[in-house]
Amino acid sequence: MIQITNPATFWLTGLLFFIAIFGRYVLFSLLFWWLFNVSMKDQFAHRAVQTRPRKPGQDWREIGWSVLTSLIFTAIALAVIVAYQKGYTQIYTAARTYPLWWYPISILSVLFIHETYYYWLHRWMHKPGVYRWVHKTHHDSITTSPWTAFSFHPLESTLQAIVIPALTFVLPLHISAVGIILMIMTFSSAVNHLNTEIYPRDFDHHWLGRWLIGATHHGLHHAQFRFNYGLYFTFWDKWMKTESPDFHRLFKEKTKSALGVEDKKG
Repeated sequence: MIQITNPATFWLTGLLFFIAIFGRYVLFSLLFWWLFNVSMKDQFAHRAVQTRPRKPGQDWREIGWSVLTSLIFTAIALAVIVAYQKGYTQIYTAARTYPLWWYPISILSVLFIHETYYYWLHRWMHKPGVYRWVHKTHHDSITTSPWTAFSFHPLESTLQAIVIPALTFVLPLHISAVGIILMIMTFSSAVNHLNTEIYPRDFDHHWLGRWLIGATHHGLHHAQFRFNYGLYFTFWDKWMKTESPDFHRLFKEKTKSALGVEDKKG
């Protein structure tokens, strides 16, 4: 774990974390954009969820907001590091500090808690008195792309960023588990905002796929606003009856081949 011992190491650590956080966003966004808009554009063109063109300059606006988001994430990461050094967090580095079975359970627990927090936060952010001040910036991107993944107003970025750091104070988490969770978060956000459905036919009815959010599911949220509030998983939307009634129909439509024949599974 990084040790901050003086102002110089504090600012150097901050710079390195910003490069890592913003760089992770750029890497995932650029990779998904290149794969599905350049390399495999012809194979996946018919799987575009929203067909309306993106607004002029939208990519750069989203990247600009993402810089601010990355700065906020960096500031909170620095606070967690300082808290860890003072012994306030439950982050551990020795693998055998806790039983090995706790490692996957801790990751799944954080994902479940994060999903629950975000679902209800997301519904709150759609209240009229809150939406314009907190969430509108993200919804300015109706037709999304991987660059939309970190495009938030600073207030929303802060609200989104606090939950996982808060959990490090109460849940024992190996430092590598924290890294895995953050990678899952970035990967999921890039996939969900891709605006290209990459999952295979009938995945929305698969024992695992029915619980995972993808581009069609989240794209409908950006288009309809009042459905599909989840982050990683669909279970809260299913339990609270907020899953879009158009989801399964649209997913089936987008997973047909360009010739109108449904793509083969897998």
